[in-house]
Amino acid sequence: MPYFVYKITPNMLLTHIETQERYQDARATVRNLRAERAQGDDADYRMIFAKHQLEAERLLSRPKDNRVIGED
Repeated sequence: MPYFVYKITPNMLLTHIETQERYQDARATVRNLRAERAQGDDADYRMIFAKHQLEAERLLSRPKDNRVIGED
């Protein structure tokens, strides 16, 4: 399964940047994009492991669960 690299804007607009077969290549791409990001750019760059691009976008669009660590 491939790794998909996306740019995610604060309003959850997903922009597919590229697809990599190897984890190391995808990780390097994301790190480079984050390092080269402009000063006022508030977008995030993420990679996701998925069967196809549609699944990757579905997983990235889903809100994260609030994790509870320990007991209240």
